[in-house]
Amino acid sequence: MHLLKHFYADVRQHREIAPIFAAHIEDWPSHLETIADFWSGITGGPARYAGGMPFKHVPLKLEERHFEAWLGLWARHCRAHLGATEAEELIAVAENIGRRLRQFVAVAGP
Repeated sequence: MHLLKHFYADVRQHREIAPIFAAHIEDWPSHLETIADFWSGITGGPARYAGGMPFKHVPLKLEERHFEAWLGLWARHCRAHLGATEAEELIAVAENIGRRLRQFVAVAGP
């Protein structure tokens, strides 16, 4: 959760992606818990997330610049808050999710 709190503090101030989050997230503590549940399942912990993540991103009209901003911040925070091996593993997982999400949004979007 430490990583997520610091990461999303920067997300909320980022010129490219902060407006998207501000328009859709009203309860940040709840959102962070949901995101922590999502990452828990992905990283081998308890699978507590069942929210249909890809579908939630379709109406956001995400562009490549949004993915690049999010992934860039993620990589920076992983490297700052985690050991080298764990950081690179989480960066690779996020990049894989980003690739799949880009494809999903392109196909399912308007």
